[in-house]
Order: sequence, then structure tokens, then C-alpha cells
Amino acid sequence: MFILGYFLQAVAGVLHILLTAATIVIIARAVLSWVSPDPYNQIVRIINQFSEPLLFPVRKRVPYISGIDFSPLIVLLAIMFLDNFLVSSLNRIALSML
Repeated sequence: MFILGYFLQAVAGVLHILLTAATIVIIARAVLSWVSPDPYNQIVRIINQFSEPLLFPVRKRVPYISGIDFSPLIVLLAIMFLDNFLVSSLNRIALSML
């Protein structure tokens, strides 16, 4: 059973890293929206390509309110929930198996 515990612990660690990276990309996208970056800049294009699949489903369902896009905030809250709930749960299950 300890092998499954180590596996779940590794999955929780990788999931935490992925969620942290997604948080950084969403925050970078929000900061870039405050300025007018060069759309042909390679870094701006990469940030847009990574963040758009996360933001588009929320943006489709939540309208702009007074010209403000709340989709990054909603996605960040969802990422924080997943990080706090799912990663912690996986770690606790893994520790109970060790």
C-alpha cells in the first residue's frame, strides 16, 4: 500500500506545481492587460496561448461588468480552491497509506 501512497504524494506535488504555474500565467495575463504590449512579442504570445484555454470558458459565461473582466479573478479562485482542497486531500490520503 505504501507504493500507492508515494504515488498519490507525487501526483499531489505535480498538481501543486501545475496549479502554481497556472496562477503565475493568469496573473501575468492580467498585468499585461493593464498595458498595451506588443502583440507580436513572443513572451506575450506564449502567455496568451497558455492562459486563453483557462479564461475562455469563464469569459463565455460571465459578462463584462462595467467594462471589467472578472474571468481572471474567477479562474484564480478556482485554482486556489483546487490547490487547497484537492492537493491537501491527496496529501492526507497519501500520508494515511504510508
